[in-house]
Amino acid sequence: MFINSKKAEESAILNLAYSVCAAVRTAPKACGIDHIETAVLIGDDKDRLTAEMRKIGESFGDSGKFFCRDANNADAGGAVVLCGAKYETRGLGERCKLCGFENCAACEKAGAVCVFTSMDLGIALGSAVSLVADNRVDNRIMFTIGQAAAKLGLLGEYKLIMGIPLSVSGKSVFYDRG
Repeated sequence: MFINSKKAEESAILNLAYSVCAAVRTAPKACGIDHIETAVLIGDDKDRLTAEMRKIGESFGDSGKFFCRDANNADAGGAVVLCGAKYETRGLGERCKLCGFENCAACEKAGAVCVFTSMDLGIALGSAVSLVADNRVDNRIMFTIGQAAAKLGLLGEYKLIMGIPLSVSGKSVFYDRG
């Protein structure tokens, strides 16, 4: 069997994307509570995401150009991994207050994000991109991808979303971005 480099690289990206989902799942979580979800986008689903990124960028005029730039980067890659977290609290109540509210109920009522949610997502993203870097695949964490994914409802109730586009090319598409 003969497998050319293009086919091998496409397979490597997809297999790595699956491994990223596993790395996110096994990353440590505060209080041992897992509020993280992942998904892999390729093909038409990735195209729908990048179209939404451009739509968001255009809605902001000149100040939204970076959404379009990031959409171009995601288009150039072979896959996008979404990593999202729920806005749920950990139920520590008055013992915590790290969110700035009196207790978890006040945080939830205000529609705020539990500080542990953000920390868990950050740790999971670090685990994910470390794995990608160890496999010599270009990547970048993008909140612009997350904004579009949330607007499209791609992860359902998971609203705090970041995206990790994956690319294999002779020069990183995420480097000289303008």
